[in-house]
Amino acid sequence: MARTDALQGSLDLLVLKILSRRPRLHGYALMAAIASTSGEVLRAEEGSLYPALYRMEEAGWIRAEWIKKDTGRRARIYELTPAGKKQLATEESRWQSVSLAINRVLREA
Repeated sequence: MARTDALQGSLDLLVLKILSRRPRLHGYALMAAIASTSGEVLRAEEGSLYPALYRMEEAGWIRAEWIKKDTGRRARIYELTPAGKKQLATEESRWQSVSLAINRVLREA
């Protein structure tokens, strides 16, 4: 069962990480990558993803560009900026700290 609430607080990290490995993805491809890479456990909804992408673009972590696809449709693609790479390192470090703390509580509580 997909849990969208599991993404709270980790959506930025997931988007930045995916874009670090697969640059120039559009929003739908990002949603698909989150779902498939997580084994369908995590699912980003449009209502969460696109505001996050806008916020990350405003923060300078990602840049966006409109392209015309082979089908003739336009798509807005995203890629990581140097500031985004720094933010990714920060987010990964924060996630590791939180993950270790939660695991400690699960083992010792």
